[in-house]
Amino acid sequence: MTDKPSKQPQTAPDDAPFSHSRRGFLKRVGVVGGVAATAGSVPAIGQAAWGGHTLSDAFADFFQRHYQRMSRDEINASLERIERRTKRLYDVTIQCEDSRPLPDVVFGYALNISKCKGYRKCVTGCVTENNMGRESQTQYIRVLQMKRGTIDLEHSDHYYDPETVPVAGMQYLPVQCQQCEDPPCVKACPVKATWKEPDGIIVVDYNWCIGCRYCMASCPYFARRFNWSQPQIPAEKMNTFTSYLGNRPRPRGVVEKCHFCTQRTRNGRLPACHQACPTGARVFGNLLDPHSEIRYVLQNKTVFRLKEDLGTEPKFWYYTDV
Repeated sequence: MTDKPSKQPQTAPDDAPFSHSRRGFLKRVGVVGGVAATAGSVPAIGQAAWGGHTLSDAFADFFQRHYQRMSRDEINASLERIERRTKRLYDVTIQCEDSRPLPDVVFGYALNISKCKGYRKCVTGCVTENNMGRESQTQYIRVLQMKRGTIDLEHSDHYYDPETVPVAGMQYLPVQCQQCEDPPCVKACPVKATWKEPDGIIVVDYNWCIGCRYCMASCPYFARRFNWSQPQIPAEKMNTFTSYLGNRPRPRGVVEKCHFCTQRTRNGRLPACHQACPTGARVFGNLLDPHSEIRYVLQNKTVFRLKEDLGTEPKFWYYTDV
């Protein structure tokens, strides 16, 4: 039966034009003084008005520097604020770490279409691992159903809901962030809130994202999601092991995406979608390791990438056993 869908490559200077800097904007409109003048009335409003933060944590978060410019002490303080906020909002104690890229590692993914049966176990595994909102049904992975022997993305169906899968005459193509080598989403972000890490993963600093959604519009793979509301996560289902650039609970009004489960892969584990796949359709590994399974696939299978004509150079490949 089927499961229904349920570091330093770039910087953001503090003195950039106001459209590129929250501080620059505040200096121009004089908001800081106004907020400070009314701070005395804030306790009566309550923590809900500050997104689950105390007033001091809310101020510290708002004036936090770009991740790539933060000192180790500043990062540690930010991690502690994230843990406190999660405790207030969800009554759950989490551990949030700063997972950094591993040396001499560039991650790549390959997927055997012949083995994918459309069960969507990868989707549910990803949702659970990455603390996505349940009511909004936010999902990083879309499994597309299309006629066997075709790769017709425009006429595929990711809302398919038959009694059982696979459906005769159909094949299934999971699509998620392709972790492009030349990512258009990064170029589109006006505040440099998203960038490519040395291990090839495109990440998002949720504290720096302004929610403009330019990155969503520029992504040719429909791989990014916007949080229209505070993600609803049952306390008993919260994944308590989180990372700053990964699966920590995200606030309302920011864009998020697949990040190859940085909290797992940068600690020597496989992505949650890989672990959840019951058919062995997924292959993940270090592209720089000549003995890795992903390199074997690339060297011995006929592989292809989606929308190769765009020149984005995805690090996500597809192949078949035929």
